[in-house]
Amino acid sequence: MLNGKTILITGGTGSFGKKFVQIVLDHYSPKKLIVFSRDELKQFEMSQRWSQKQYPCLRYMIGDIRDKERLNRAFNGVDYIVHAAALKQVPAAEYNPEEFIKTNVIGGMNIIDAALNNNVKKIVTLSTDKACNPSNLYGATKLCSDRLFTAANVYSGSEADTLFATVRYGNVLGSRGSVVPFFKERMATGTLPITDPRMTRFWITLDQGVHFVLKVLEISKGGEIFVPKIPTMNIPDLATAIAPDCKQEVVGIRPGEKIHEVLISEDEGRNTVEYEECFVINPINDNESHYEKDVIGKPCQDGFVYSSENTDFLLSIDELRKILVTIENDYSIESSRWSMHDVPQ
Repeated sequence: MLNGKTILITGGTGSFGKKFVQIVLDHYSPKKLIVFSRDELKQFEMSQRWSQKQYPCLRYMIGDIRDKERLNRAFNGVDYIVHAAALKQVPAAEYNPEEFIKTNVIGGMNIIDAALNNNVKKIVTLSTDKACNPSNLYGATKLCSDRLFTAANVYSGSEADTLFATVRYGNVLGSRGSVVPFFKERMATGTLPITDPRMTRFWITLDQGVHFVLKVLEISKGGEIFVPKIPTMNIPDLATAIAPDCKQEVVGIRPGEKIHEVLISEDEGRNTVEYEECFVINPINDNESHYEKDVIGKPCQDGFVYSSENTDFLLSIDELRKILVTIENDYSIESSRWSMHDVPQ
């Protein structure tokens, strides 16, 4: 699908962006792969690993998704876009709400307009479990973004071929800003801070996240929110898996945090179809699957909620340790490929 095509990723110098570039370069032969971000230092550092001399398809473009004119220039001739740029820190959002609105909401609107203006074929935007029944400003801005990208399929009109889809998943294990590197840094003190011993979270590896997005880029029909089936963890269990000899100190929940996260709410469940390895939330008032009737999928029952507190998906301490080891060893891309064989190819 990506061979001979031009792909652009916003926020391309972040953890997801770097893994996305690695996997695309390893497995596809794009005409161009454009890394779009606002940080010139990170682009320089990234270009030392993946240079244009070694990979002639690579392009590095400095720009901000708040700047619609720059997006219009960047999207010229682009076939596919993965929109990963966002402000994401929950406490920072509570203190700087207008900045999160400018980037996550208005920036999303700019992405949509620039994509339509340039007849981009398809866009997949990254969302978060915090967008579902949000209790904080960050989640609220991502919910707005989700709704914008779903609605974009409607107001694009019959003359435009651009399709928009959303991927929603939980915390990315080992990414910049995640709790894993934070715990490892604090190991030397002998004490790990725990916000609340009841707290649970969804998690996914970078490799899995990228392969899931690539699959959605291929199969989406427009307007859906794709949710992978991923495990959950208890935060104290993760701390024990990382540093079993450290003491755990309860420090209290930060502003805007939840005890448990939800990927699909009860209201969304009424428009959700379950497949073997993912859920697909269809646009509101669209209870039919967007896919062919021979695809194995079933509508979720009334009252269905996909929450991190469900112990059916909870990883044990031993399972957490094994996953942490595989990530430390930077296991092969092929071993983490998301098959999603039950969703149409």
